[in-house]
Amino acid sequence: MSDSPKGPVIIEFEDAVEPQPGPAEAPPVPDVTPDLPTGRAMQTVAVIGARKPSPLGRMFWGGFVGLVGFGASVAAWDFVTGLLARNQLLGGIALVLAIVFLVACLGLALRELAGFFRLARLDGVHRDAEAAMAGEDLELARKVVARLETLYAPRKDLDWSLERLKERADEQFDAEALLGLAEAELMAPLDAAARREVEAAARQVATVTAIVPLALADVATALVSTVRMIRRVGEIYGARAGTLGSLRLTRSVLTHLVATGAVAVGDDLIGSVAGGGVLSKVSRRFGEGIVNGALTARVGVAAIEVCRPLPFARLKRPSVTSLVKRALSGLFGAD
Repeated sequence: MSDSPKGPVIIEFEDAVEPQPGPAEAPPVPDVTPDLPTGRAMQTVAVIGARKPSPLGRMFWGGFVGLVGFGASVAAWDFVTGLLARNQLLGGIALVLAIVFLVACLGLALRELAGFFRLARLDGVHRDAEAAMAGEDLELARKVVARLETLYAPRKDLDWSLERLKERADEQFDAEALLGLAEAELMAPLDAAARREVEAAARQVATVTAIVPLALADVATALVSTVRMIRRVGEIYGARAGTLGSLRLTRSVLTHLVATGAVAVGDDLIGSVAGGGVLSKVSRRFGEGIVNGALTARVGVAAIEVCRPLPFARLKRPSVTSLVKRALSGLFGAD
């Protein structure tokens, strides 16, 4: 006869088993952020352009250029005097060529100085316009308008606008209205031309970034296009500068952008350019091209604000979104 106990068998453990977590206690699924484009080319250009040279670097390059120039001058002088001593005819030709070269250098220096003067003149008009609007100074506003008329008098494309401004200027009896009239008549056609230059530069940078696979090609294209765009925008508003003046203007614009963080690719830029999902539908390189084009447009807007002799008041400031949409229309399969 079996002596096994009847009924259920209960086995007791020393340590109780902890209950397993349910779905409510499970950790959340990590949000994997896609590798979005960063606009590396334009950010590199902005950092390079806004970088302030060190005093030691300035001393080095100043001494190097001075030494090379001094050596070249002494060598040219010895060459001309030696040739004159050997053969007066050949020495005379060399002397004439040297004089022509010096006159050309003097002309280039004067052109650079004139470019700096034009930039300073636009800055002065801009400051006076802001002061006239802030202080409601009608006399100062009339002086600003007179300086604008003198500035744009040689421009044949603005003859009709200048005539309309002169006809209606006497009807304005406060500074804001007078400067608003000047802005509407003179700045509107110039703003349109400047926007076209910005759109062309943004389109070029975006296309090269998306299509050309060569290393640093996008950085070189962005650098050249940005300098040329800023120079053309300056010429449109009357700040036609030489080589050094254009570089100084470019550095001023890029320094302002870097200081304000405007070259960073934030959510506002991605949203305005990507439309909420385009960057996830195209390739990485096409997305990089779009962002580089958008950053180029942002630099262009800053250049317009820097070069424009009147601040935006009556007219609307151009937006990066509208510029990019017009510049990249039809590219990368976009509408």
